[in-house]
Amino acid sequence: MLEAIKQAALGAMDAAGPVIVQLGSVTQINPLKVMVDQRLELTEDFFVIPESLTKLELDLKHTHSITGSGLTQEALKDKIIIRKGLEAGDKLVLLRMQGGQRYVILDRVVSP
Repeated sequence: MLEAIKQAALGAMDAAGPVIVQLGSVTQINPLKVMVDQRLELTEDFFVIPESLTKLELDLKHTHSITGSGLTQEALKDKIIIRKGLEAGDKLVLLRMQGGQRYVILDRVVSP
């Protein structure tokens, strides 16, 4: 009887789809598509994307006045990228949430 209860509990846990760490690769950015474990391509709807993997850029363009000459000069004309967003080819560490319907993108993988 005890063995039957153990088997039923294990079966229920497997059916619930426990949390699993998986690897993925960004195949497309707009719209986002990620190949999970080299077999399943999922769209943005399946992912929870942390702020740390979104693009952040600042526009710090300004002008300097040169005293006594009446001249002005622009500085920092280009936006500064503080944090790059996801890019095609990025390798990712994914956390498949319980039930298997959603994935949290934990981070980029920087080593093979």
